[in-house]
Amino acid sequence: MSRRKSERADCQTGNKRWAVLFITVAATSLVAMSTQTEPADYACPSFLGHGINTGRSFCDVLTGREPAGGIIVTIPPDRGETTLTFELSNRHTYSEGQIQAGRAFARYTATIGILMLDNTLLARAAVQSEFRDADDLVDRVDGGAGPGGVKAVAPVGLESVSVTIPSGVTEVSILGEVLEVIRIDGQDTFRSPGRPIAIISNVQVGRPID
Repeated sequence: MSRRKSERADCQTGNKRWAVLFITVAATSLVAMSTQTEPADYACPSFLGHGINTGRSFCDVLTGREPAGGIIVTIPPDRGETTLTFELSNRHTYSEGQIQAGRAFARYTATIGILMLDNTLLARAAVQSEFRDADDLVDRVDGGAGPGGVKAVAPVGLESVSVTIPSGVTEVSILGEVLEVIRIDGQDTFRSPGRPIAIISNVQVGRPID
């Protein structure tokens, strides 16, 4: 996407896009070493579609209380400590009419968990991003009824998440926890099970290398 025009920067509050990992004790940590990675094998219960520009596969992260209901990522066995990485985005429903009316602004904060299948929490990640116009979208997603065959829902914000998975763990779940949305007309919080609150893409697994 093109960079926002510089003359608009002073009239905006700043596009805050960040991701934070909250690490549980003795479970996992943010990875700062070199890794050898490969595309992960994962089961996506709510596939959003492919990016028309990036070709990425976008998978919705659903809220829930049971790890089995999340995105299940297979960790290759016999690798020892493994790294799981992915890109985390918020979900925005695009409306050209809202942009033209000056009512498109939205700020999203989504929190997700990375868990073992026995419900042990390995880490939490949070992404916050803002939408004002089409330049804020990461990509448009195919398979929709809109112009060009795109869906109204699209990823906004793109943050890298990297988590160390302990040796012996062969599957982990990525599960949504809560979404906070601020719009011109108010704000909402969503946490009921089964709701899509974020999007992941570029899911990789790897092993630290010397």
